[in-house]
Amino acid sequence: MDLTERQKKLLRSIIEKYIETAEPIGSETVEKEAGLGVSPATIRNEMVRLTALGYVRQPYTSAGRIPTSMGMKFFVDQLMEEKALSLKDEVAIKEEMNQGDQRFERHLKHAAQVLAQQTKSLAIASDEEGDIYASGMANILDMPEFYDIDITKTVLSMLDKVELLNQVFAMLLPQDQIKIFFGEELGVPFLEPCGFVIVRYEAPSHRGVLGVIGPSRLNYPVVIPTMKYFAHLLGEFSK
Repeated sequence: MDLTERQKKLLRSIIEKYIETAEPIGSETVEKEAGLGVSPATIRNEMVRLTALGYVRQPYTSAGRIPTSMGMKFFVDQLMEEKALSLKDEVAIKEEMNQGDQRFERHLKHAAQVLAQQTKSLAIASDEEGDIYASGMANILDMPEFYDIDITKTVLSMLDKVELLNQVFAMLLPQDQIKIFFGEELGVPFLEPCGFVIVRYEAPSHRGVLGVIGPSRLNYPVVIPTMKYFAHLLGEFSK
């Protein structure tokens, strides 16, 4: 069933606020901030419809709604507008990336560190030899989703389990330059609340994958263009 324009606006409003707060979003919040121009009762009815259609869910009785993976995918595919990096951000990232040892393995390790800083998430970088560099483990500890020790332990253990990381990288098909997916697609217990963005980079003599791991409510409109820019910078590396 196709969503109406009003339902799309409502879903976008719920998801954007959820990305910001990590809290269930109630009809009162939507009424104040979404500018839909309809009554609170209409908003509540539409939220019930979005719930029945599987785009949002109610985590507990009398709570607001949070997006499901289906809702987040719809947002990424059809509702989201990427926020272009400012020239200031591009210059800052490029300057940061150009510091230090310029051997490629050091450069790639540094890229993971800068990417983690920029996205405030867990960043990973790999090369075609299968070497993995990770940074930003402390970032995820600040996020409510990772207060659950089982979720955090599972995510961090991925860094030691090459087969699980290879499963993540395999989600990036040969025709894809960038891919967004959610933990439930991996079928691994405790990864359901997680979101992944992976992007391919290809330099004259090096190629591999960059990844960002965080909650499913990653700020995709910012994370996606940031990762594309990192892939572009790595693609220019020729040493």
